[in-house]
Amino acid sequence: MSAALTAPWISRQATDLLAQRGHAWLLQGPSGLGQYDLALALVSAWLCEQPSPEGACGQCPSCHAIAVRTHADLAVLMPETVMLELGWPLSEKAQDEIDKKSRKPSKEIRVDAMRDAVEFAQRTNARGRGKAVLVFPAERMNTITANALLKTLEEPPGDVRFVLATEASHLLLPTIRSRCLAHTMKWPEADEALLWLTGQGVPSDVAQALLRSAGGRPTDVLRQAESGLTPAWWAALPKAMQQGDARHLADLSPAQALDALQKLCHDLVLRQSGAAPRFFQAAELPACSASVGVLTDWFKRLMQAAKTAEHPFNAGLMLEALTADARQTLQAKG
Repeated sequence: MSAALTAPWISRQATDLLAQRGHAWLLQGPSGLGQYDLALALVSAWLCEQPSPEGACGQCPSCHAIAVRTHADLAVLMPETVMLELGWPLSEKAQDEIDKKSRKPSKEIRVDAMRDAVEFAQRTNARGRGKAVLVFPAERMNTITANALLKTLEEPPGDVRFVLATEASHLLLPTIRSRCLAHTMKWPEADEALLWLTGQGVPSDVAQALLRSAGGRPTDVLRQAESGLTPAWWAALPKAMQQGDARHLADLSPAQALDALQKLCHDLVLRQSGAAPRFFQAAELPACSASVGVLTDWFKRLMQAAKTAEHPFNAGLMLEALTADARQTLQAKG
């Protein structure tokens, strides 16, 4: 099981949801709050042979089958890129197409995978504990894929349950949202998050600094620490961007760079509005006379660039362009 499942705020939410009835849950909230981990905790408990009110036992054959990604009564619907990242096997057809380089792994949840899941929902369960379908990130369903799921959500077979996890619930069809019981992810307390992060091997001082840069999201801190992002690197980012130093972004993917620049822009807008910054210390922000309007226009450009961040034509050129735009904005007058 994922180490994040041991996070106390995830365990508490799992216990609360398992005590309630419902055939379909929608777990929603900002990134980094553990939607996937909570979804996996729910399906593990639903399919466990010896569940307790707190969740799955973690020891039975069913729990083992989920741990090794082979449970016959669990259908996982994710973009192929996410499945590969999280260790879930692709279908034989999809794996063969990717191995032969006839196409790249999909960044959306494919409609043929959804149709397979709908057919799966109609079959008899194999282990006698019902069936479960996990969809993550649910916002990666396009309209056709979502509509393929909708009828099954409206008229579910008697022994199948669904959990959809999303970091952008506003992108889901209203009809999908209305068929699910909604649960908004809970934010952990800072002290609790720090204690858990140190238990995951992140030094206390690093965890404290990165919690700020991650906006209080512990799982984002883990990703940052694993990618080598240090508090010193984060503190130096604003002035590096003001100087147009693209080398500071060299080790980041375009998506990571955009996330960092959006946070920088956000904090500059807060400062210009007389509020305290959220992601950076006030002393780390460079002197900048750009107006809120200029900063807002920069944020809009960053949002537009994010639409192609996962498949840039040239990652290096994109990082250079982002740095140049940041430099021009941070040196703007009024």
